[in-house]
Amino acid sequence: MALKILNSVLILFALYMGIKQGFAMINGKPEMLQMFSKFNVGKNGVLVLGAFTVIGAILVLFPKTFVYGNFITAAGILFIMALELNHRDLKGAAIELPFLLLSLVILYLQHPLSKS
Repeated sequence: MALKILNSVLILFALYMGIKQGFAMINGKPEMLQMFSKFNVGKNGVLVLGAFTVIGAILVLFPKTFVYGNFITAAGILFIMALELNHRDLKGAAIELPFLLLSLVILYLQHPLSKS
């Protein structure tokens, strides 16, 4: 029971972070555009990545789409980490690492409302 509560809190935190960052990308916040401009990702690319981030965060809420949402979230984080590492920015990649681990822990604990 305690693990289900912990996992629920982790899922809500991941939802909050995914929606917050996704909408920042969709709205073209200057910080996001500046970060992605060093990777030569334009405004439309940031918009698409933001849309995938929001979709992944929302899909994590539902037991039937839980795995797909985690996959989308982890793929987005890995993409950003790969861009950071490609530009030899270890600090930037390290900042993304806890969010990748959060997605993996949530996936390992499974959805709290699933029947299994």
